Amino acid sequence: MQNAIQLIQDFNLQRKMRPELGKAVGHLILSWSKEDLAKLSDAIMVERSKEYMEKVGIRNTQFVVVRHTDKAHPHLHLIYNRVDNNGRTISDKNNFAKNVKACKEITLKYGYHLGQGKEQVNRQALRGKEKVRYELYDAIKTAMKIATNWKDLEAKLAKQGVAITYKYRSGTGEVQGISFEKGELKMKGSAIDRSLSYARINAALNQNRKVQMYQATKQSDEPSLASQLRDAIRHEGQHEHQHYYGGGKSLLDILLTPEFIPAGPDPTGEAEEARRRRRKRKGQQQAQGPRL
Repeated sequence: MQNAIQLIQDFNLQRKMRPELGKAVGHLILSWSKEDLAKLSDAIMVERSKEYMEKVGIRNTQFVVVRHTDKAHPHLHLIYNRVDNNGRTISDKNNFAKNVKACKEITLKYGYHLGQGKEQVNRQALRGKEKVRYELYDAIKTAMKIATNWKDLEAKLAKQGVAITYKYRSGTGEVQGISFEKGELKMKGSAIDRSLSYARINAALNQNRKVQMYQATKQSDEPSLASQLRDAIRHEGQHEHQHYYGGGKSLLDILLTPEFIPAGPDPTGEAEEARRRRRKRKGQQQAQGPRL
């Protein structure tokens, strides 16, 4: 297993080639239906994640794949460096459209389970109001999987051209209902789908926040790669990088923090040395097969 501290150092060396890039690390979640569990070994999920990255244009860069078992359905977290091995920036534009296309292609190719209800509707056959309704449904459902509060959800939907309008109880600040707007169409959440009422979305966001907090504090007698990385980073943060954080940060928190890039001269020489070490390790790992 690759040393967690070395992994962080490698990410940092490479991202220093684009110190002006505010968000230098990408984070994606790939999920399957629980009906596909028997088809998905760790090795297969690694291969599917690589295929997915190729389809959406995440190439020639560092990445970490971590499988989580905190939910009934199989899923993994993909963390990648948006500064590739040659110092070029990997774009994060139109990620939603590329994600939908890539996931659909992989699902059909390998015969994975298709969800019930709206997930089975042929979007290409829709027109007018129904087309926009399903665009709203897809955008909201996707954002709800990872958002942990309403501001986070608003920001993610805004990138897809979707705005949120709240309806308040008369004379109070209590939210009574919610509507979503895209282009000239404005619809109540419950009119798009019963699962998109204010109360149900709020419950989903609260659950996401609880899961995130649980994962940040979970400890195990036989720690997984994810927990080992968190532990290693927490230890490093309490000592070498106390000036930046004061300790206690997770792997993802640290990698996504622009200030983690130490100030200094042109790091190209260091990055080149890191690439040479990485190529050597890659050759060793290929002989052993893919691992999570």
